[in-house]
Amino acid sequence: MTIPEIIDQIHEIILEVRRISNKSIAEQLGILRERVGSIIHEDLDMRKLSGKWVPKCLNADQKRQRCQSPEQLLKFFRRDPNDFLSRSSTVHETWLYHYDPETKQQSMEWRHSGSPRPKIFRVQKSAGNVLALTFWDQDGILLIDYLQKVQTINAEYYSFLLVQMKDILWEKWHGKITKDVLFLHNNAPAHRALGNPEETCLPGLPMS
Repeated sequence: MTIPEIIDQIHEIILEVRRISNKSIAEQLGILRERVGSIIHEDLDMRKLSGKWVPKCLNADQKRQRCQSPEQLLKFFRRDPNDFLSRSSTVHETWLYHYDPETKQQSMEWRHSGSPRPKIFRVQKSAGNVLALTFWDQDGILLIDYLQKVQTINAEYYSFLLVQMKDILWEKWHGKITKDVLFLHNNAPAHRALGNPEETCLPGLPMS
């Protein structure tokens, strides 16, 4: 084979299997591994990049919504930064997994120079996990709740947590604010559960 043919074959192999090693390519084509490396780096201008972990694979509409919401909050913040931060608290849930993720070395793929790093999404369940809900304000953590294995986040359970939040905020903020509490809910589907609106607010602390 001529040099151009070898270069084309190596390129085709890499495009088909991004994580293939130099050794495997050399064995397939019957050439030295050093020659494979030279062609990849010098002739094809490619290098291996490790994957970048991202929490979720969002579609175009979800990405647009994620941009619009912060823009609206930013406008609210710019009106009166001190007022916005002093009245605000929020919540976020996250899964804590009991397994070691794929290493950077394992996730490395051949990419052309200037190409973005590949993204890695969680594609299989771990051996074990626990859901943690964290509530906080500008001063720090207000409440952390670890969901029991037999429990699910429904309207009743989330209302129970909000009642706890009411007691915590009332004790911490009593006499400090004269306006409504600005409570920013996460956009998880469980927080949009249908139910009595009075059961999903902070009793005694009006909420916006």
